[in-house]
Amino acid sequence: MNLAMSIDEVAEFLDREFPQAGAAGLGFRLDTLEAGRLTLSLAAEERHLRPGGTVSGPSLFALADVAAYLCILAHLGPLLHVVTTNMSINFLQKPPPGLLRAEASLLKLGRRLAVVEVSIRGAGDDLPSAHAVGTYAIPPETTE
Repeated sequence: MNLAMSIDEVAEFLDREFPQAGAAGLGFRLDTLEAGRLTLSLAAEERHLRPGGTVSGPSLFALADVAAYLCILAHLGPLLHVVTTNMSINFLQKPPPGLLRAEASLLKLGRRLAVVEVSIRGAGDDLPSAHAVGTYAIPPETTE
């Protein structure tokens, strides 16, 4: 799988097209990008927590979804109309506040669909806090 965008281009795309998700919004930061893989991080703080002091499910889901989306775009180019059609997430252990990393791996990049697996870990955790698999629709006009 070849990359269509550099890590800087993906980060600029995120900031330009989805400012609500970047550093000024939800706080996502692009860490690494290589063929078939992308790492996105979140410094989970008070606004990301649920009662009891754990990171909320919606915050973890958003981290997985954005990581998967950016991984696809890094391989296709800056397409706005790639959309999530399905995502399944398993919450495996309680993540504490602090740095979380989502490692997205492209499983399939077809003409109409892409499938991405995402594992989310807290800093220093060997086992994931959450595991997600997402399917994304690729609009026909982007592949013709």
